[in-house]
Amino acid sequence: MKSTFLKKAAAIGLSAFAALSLVACGYTETPQQEAEEVEADTVITVGASPTPHAEILNGPVKELLEAQGYTLEVVEFTDYVLPNTALEEGELDANYFQHTPYLESFNEENGTHLAAVTSVHYEPFALFSSNIANLTELSDGATVAVPNDTTNEARALLLLEQEGLIKLDENAGVTATPKDIVENPKNLQFEEIEAANLPNVLPDVDLAAINGNYAIPAGLSLSDALATEDADSLGATTYANVLVVREGEQNEPKIIALADALTSPETYQFIEETYDGAVVPTFEVAETSPQG
Repeated sequence: MKSTFLKKAAAIGLSAFAALSLVACGYTETPQQEAEEVEADTVITVGASPTPHAEILNGPVKELLEAQGYTLEVVEFTDYVLPNTALEEGELDANYFQHTPYLESFNEENGTHLAAVTSVHYEPFALFSSNIANLTELSDGATVAVPNDTTNEARALLLLEQEGLIKLDENAGVTATPKDIVENPKNLQFEEIEAANLPNVLPDVDLAAINGNYAIPAGLSLSDALATEDADSLGATTYANVLVVREGEQNEPKIIALADALTSPETYQFIEETYDGAVVPTFEVAETSPQG
């Protein structure tokens, strides 16, 4: 009996010692576990809309990050909900597809905790027509197609006001609707249509206000537009697209590297050369002196 008791006591003592050793010395990871953690810390997974966001990420941004030892993985989304829920749930490190007003509204409505890191670009609203070559040709009672969602409709109306076609209530701002029009000298008639479908209705209306991210895939060039948002307009400055992460992770090393790559001279040049004005950088880069 005594021998059995001593053996049990010795076993308990050894277990306690082992537990104390783990607490005192810390758990030692295997080389494989350490390698997996290092790899995870150098992989940056970003959710993005296909055009232009994923194209920008898979172009100069990926190359710049690879040069610093990071691997960029781009996950494309065609809706505006899943990129935020996936980020909140930890499936992504960041996303790049939305503007700040949408982000703030999403956080408020869904209880998410997402934060903007940096502004990258805006996609100008533009006025297109298949039936007239100049806004001066717009007839009395002309039909104008505008987006049917609050954000984009306000931008469309602000652009029409910029061009002197209507005047809005001075308090309407970025929530303007046709009800806020206080002057309409040409008696324009508005058709509210889903933003993505606006390029398709061009032949059937006199004028359509179309966002850049829908104009590009439809083959519309801003050089053919009758008017575009001014760079310093309320719509352009308010609705710049931003890089977004979970709150508190803005200063993580790989997020800083991603933000720097997105606002680099290489990215600026890529945007300028690729999108013919349909995407406009919101960041500035220093001009380089000519070599010689």
